[in-house]
Amino acid sequence: QVQLVESGGGLVQAGGSLRLSCAASGRTFSRYTMGWFRRAPGAERRFVAAINWSGGSTYDADSVKGRFTIVRDNAKNTVYLQMNSLKPEDTAVYYCAAGPSMIPGDYWGQGTQVTVSS
Repeated sequence: QVQLVESGGGLVQAGGSLRLSCAASGRTFSRYTMGWFRRAPGAERRFVAAINWSGGSTYDADSVKGRFTIVRDNAKNTVYLQMNSLKPEDTAVYYCAAGPSMIPGDYWGQGTQVTVSS
């Protein structure tokens, strides 16, 4: 069992940056792929980025390529999403996820709100 707690969301102007954190409990954290998803108002939850167990491979949605970076620190049981050059369309609730698949979805956090003003 893995429990996930996101933090770091907030209000930022377009062009700004935020770093989201996802702290995981459980000794199996380092075995799982970790990922970030987001749900914009009125939309379905969509994949943003994922990172494999070692941190050696990452996968990004086209909409965030070159702007968002996912990294993990297995010693701290934490995964991060560095978001740069933010746009109003990045406004969403961001969720952390964990699981054995390349696109994880077995465990979910409660979400953190990111709002980008124009």
